[in-house]
Amino acid sequence: MKIYDTRVKKKLEFIPLKDKAVRIYVCGPTVYDDAHLGHARSSIAFDLLCRTLKASGYDVLFVKNFTDIDDKIIKKAKDSGTSVAEVAESYIQAYLRDMDALLVRRPDIMPKATENLSAMTALITKLLDKDIAYKLPNGDIYLNVPKDVKYGEISGRGVDDESQARIHNDEQKRDVRDFALWKSYKGVEDVGYESVLGLGRPGWHIECSAMIEEVLAYQDKEFAIDIHGGGADLLFPHHENEACQSRCATGRELAKYWMHNGFVNIDGQKMSKSLGNSFYIKDALKQYSGEVVRNYLLGTHYRAVLHFNEEDLLLAKKRLDKIYRLKQRVASGFGGGLSGARAAMQGSNIALECKFCDEVLESMRDDLNISKALSVLEDMIHSANTSLDSTPKDKELKLRILASLDFVWELLGIGGGDCVEYFQQGLTKEQKAHIQEQIDKRAQAKKARDFARADAIRAELESMGIVLSDTSEGTIWERALE
Repeated sequence: MKIYDTRVKKKLEFIPLKDKAVRIYVCGPTVYDDAHLGHARSSIAFDLLCRTLKASGYDVLFVKNFTDIDDKIIKKAKDSGTSVAEVAESYIQAYLRDMDALLVRRPDIMPKATENLSAMTALITKLLDKDIAYKLPNGDIYLNVPKDVKYGEISGRGVDDESQARIHNDEQKRDVRDFALWKSYKGVEDVGYESVLGLGRPGWHIECSAMIEEVLAYQDKEFAIDIHGGGADLLFPHHENEACQSRCATGRELAKYWMHNGFVNIDGQKMSKSLGNSFYIKDALKQYSGEVVRNYLLGTHYRAVLHFNEEDLLLAKKRLDKIYRLKQRVASGFGGGLSGARAAMQGSNIALECKFCDEVLESMRDDLNISKALSVLEDMIHSANTSLDSTPKDKELKLRILASLDFVWELLGIGGGDCVEYFQQGLTKEQKAHIQEQIDKRAQAKKARDFARADAIRAELESMGIVLSDTSEGTIWERALE
């Protein structure tokens, strides 16, 4: 497998630190607001990475944190009249619901900053003892960056105007690049925790280094973990500072490989709260299913900038429709539909279409080359439909296709849902209840041989964009394709 290492700016052969085991840490959200498309982009990118590694035979341990103490969380709590803990927990749960809707598998471990304060103060104490960190008269603690000769190796950036603008300035700092490890309690408008360093709270950068040491790091390797990831906006200063403090405290490099996903642009601008163009996931989910949004976001290579527009989102839905149309064809001819097909598959020795699966997996093993993988999938769908046109009753063919679609679901996280539910998405419970009521009335009309009434009900539903199909298992319905 090859992955692009941001530090060396090229693709490298992936060689784990220990046999077939892989340890991955990805920086999670600061939970002061609802999740947006940038969060979704990153989550899906590293979900694909984990799925690809697992499909390639690796044992993956994946950790993603929550920053649940921060200036913005404190402000949100003050403005809303609630506690920092209540604000953080409410947004953590909202984030998890959104990621579940996007079919993102949950990390193995999801540590919170506030639950790892002792690990952070221990790491800071090490840096103080080594005279790499220093304390200001007001109690704040900074890392003295010039003492790390390797600073800048991760991002390749020095002290330019933009870099300085990203770093909080303090006239008492020894160097403009020095960054806060600990912030002393500043009064009633602040939040502080009792610790060996005094009353205060951790700086942002120290959180991830400490949590990696606490829950994930190898203690006997040259690197703490195999892969460290996050959005491109975290490369500097966050990841550079993480690498610096971990290196200085432990004598080990933090990660063997560094991976970063690209930005999301809306109307030609990088998505950011300050620009006021953030697109919340919860809003997207009001119009489209999580699977459709997922299919759209994964369609652009994780390192590229994704230029969001709704036309492409609709095209992504139509590509997903093709998977479910094929799945519908595969289910036909089996008693019980898809469940009957799965029962038949379990009782047979149907083999995967190895050539197809190998090509898709090899594409993903090349730094998650999703464009090639989706191209192979598109060819398979076309070929499968052509074969079914020729031999529509070939059950063995259908089971082989179903096995291939199951592989796609496991690797890419798309196409694994129920066909009927997929084609009925976007309607409220009340609308679905009304449609079913009309279908029941149509069935009664047909039973009474009132075919004019039955046809009138069908026509009424079709005017609503509802297509009926009478099958041996009864009448099923779906929304008409756009």
